[in-house]
Amino acid sequence: MPAILFGSISTVADTSELQRKAFNDAFAAHGLHWSWDRDDYRALLTSSGGRSRVAEYAGSRGENVDAYAVHQTKSALFQEELAAAELDPRPGVVDAVRSAKSLGWKIGLVTTTSGANVAALLEAVGPHLTADDFDVIVDSSDVEQSKPDQEAYVFALQALGETADRCVAIEDNVEGVQAAVAAGLACVAFPNENTADHDFADAERRIDHVDVEDLKNLTAAA
Repeated sequence: MPAILFGSISTVADTSELQRKAFNDAFAAHGLHWSWDRDDYRALLTSSGGRSRVAEYAGSRGENVDAYAVHQTKSALFQEELAAAELDPRPGVVDAVRSAKSLGWKIGLVTTTSGANVAALLEAVGPHLTADDFDVIVDSSDVEQSKPDQEAYVFALQALGETADRCVAIEDNVEGVQAAVAAGLACVAFPNENTADHDFADAERRIDHVDVEDLKNLTAAA
């Protein structure tokens, strides 16, 4: 019984621009004269982890910033944005989940963002998808290392009782793909609107919608 593992909340629904807005609003709330435009943000998304991203950006400017506090504010604002947003799942996601379930496949959400962000995302896309549609949900509370470390995927495979060769990951960022590949998974790149120009050389291929039959050909269960 193989599994499809969605690798971030933005593989389920594209939250990338909401995230960028929340960062900029958090900077303003902390008195920082920073503003990430889309080009800035696209470049910054080559690495994972919002708190690290803030810290590295501050370092590049020679500024001393409480990255943890800024990121906490950003997360709270992002969750508020999600609650107010009219957010649809990305192309093919709902049909793929339903089709996979009808075939006896398992579904996972394997992210290293916070559980609160995951909950806010699922609230925003309900009733299209709910937590009950996922056989495992991994968030930052389950692992010590963020992607590109493979820990989140190893945790998910163990929780599902599956081997990597029978599962396929869907990722929207480069470090997510690296994490999946390190865990031995076939991985397809499903870029969001701010990672479309990134180099997904480690992915099996890029997709613009999710299709179960296409994914099945990448697993040992084909």
